[in-house]
Amino acid sequence: MLPVIALVGRPNVGKSTLFNRLTRSRDALVADTPGLTRDRQYGVGRLGPRPYVVVDTGGLNHDADSLSALMDGQVQRAIDEADHLLFLVDGQDGWSPTDSEIASRLRRVGKPLTLVVNKTDQREPSLATADFHALGLGQPVAIAAVHGRGVTSLIEQVLAALPETEGGGAQTTEPDAVPVAVVGRPNAGKSTLINRLLGEDRVLTYDRPGTTRDSISIPFERLGRHYTLIDTAGVRRRAKVHEAIEKFSVIKTLQAIAACRVVILVVDARAGIGEHDATLAGHILESGRALVVAVNKWDGLDLDTRATVKRDLERKLAFLDFAAHHFISALHGSGVGLLLDEVDRAHASATRDLATPELTRLLAAAVEEHPPPLVHGRRIKLRYAHQGGRNPPVIVVHGTQTDALPTSYRRYLSNRFRRAFDLQGTPLRLELRSGPNPFAGRRNKLTPRQIKKRRRLREHTQRSRG
Repeated sequence: MLPVIALVGRPNVGKSTLFNRLTRSRDALVADTPGLTRDRQYGVGRLGPRPYVVVDTGGLNHDADSLSALMDGQVQRAIDEADHLLFLVDGQDGWSPTDSEIASRLRRVGKPLTLVVNKTDQREPSLATADFHALGLGQPVAIAAVHGRGVTSLIEQVLAALPETEGGGAQTTEPDAVPVAVVGRPNAGKSTLINRLLGEDRVLTYDRPGTTRDSISIPFERLGRHYTLIDTAGVRRRAKVHEAIEKFSVIKTLQAIAACRVVILVVDARAGIGEHDATLAGHILESGRALVVAVNKWDGLDLDTRATVKRDLERKLAFLDFAAHHFISALHGSGVGLLLDEVDRAHASATRDLATPELTRLLAAAVEEHPPPLVHGRRIKLRYAHQGGRNPPVIVVHGTQTDALPTSYRRYLSNRFRRAFDLQGTPLRLELRSGPNPFAGRRNKLTPRQIKKRRRLREHTQRSRG
């Protein structure tokens, strides 16, 4: 297990900026807005040959509302997991009463702690840290996370005091883990579904749209298979996205779709299948990712409403005919247990190897059963097929005049290939290429024995005809 370093402090002191600096990534959403981070975000950093886990957390504050209480619970879990705490304070704003309250709380925890004074790039470090000696947490360390000043020496100091072979038990992503992005519009139940799959309150859930703002990656194991579940912010139609923070959240969600292998699209059965669901589904289709549709909040719906939702799925999401529909209740758990089985099936289909001889045989059978149309009196010839890529599967068909092949015939071929290979849960892309016959001149590559055999067969055929 790797050593775990948790970043804690009040809002807007630069925890996410330091997280991105330590992990050399842009995984944490950063903006000059307090309260942007709400869930625990994990990442792996490295100092020389030595790796470590960094945990970004939401800001601790005075607010007594229920959302702040939930965020506080997320921070406490990070503190419990950590081997070392980095308590960040703002060197530009100076000391605040909230800092004193957090210091008292962390002191009672009894874990190794370093007081980090951030945003000291425009001040003398000794002056920037002077006010914070009063917190009674030892010598403050001055850094400028946005520029990286002092960050390396800070981590050197932290790791020097930690055993190299022990840690607080944080999970790290397995190299063969399947990234699964859970996406949908706001308040569809994405975070609730992830918590149900994990069997714990890992991500913050709240009965208000827009609770999740960043994309959170969570390692997960089930029946010996490893996954990385990615909780994402809800995506609305572009016309309704006005705040800069929400725009960044949407970008992070689209990036999560591009980076994953399987997408679980969560739709809200009680709100109905809307235009935003179809728009998001279109983004997923364009990305080529394997897909499972989870129709959430199915419990308690009457038969007429269920029938309406099913009709809307077939009508408004008809272009996702390759994806399975699962009707679930993330809150109560009904139907959730089968969801990952469908994820496995979709991933297997998306990454399957398709043999060239089998593809060519299927192509010949499809052409014989239903030949391509004539173009200017000439028949379109489709000669052979081979696989051109995975996730999604790409089948390349070679022939002549393929650019004139109608869309309906392309769809016919795609459906034949999909049925023959039982490709469920993944889009299938068909590429058509025209050119010379690649088998021309292949006779020269035959062995002498094969050439003699063919000559005898040809002579025998001629005698039979004569």
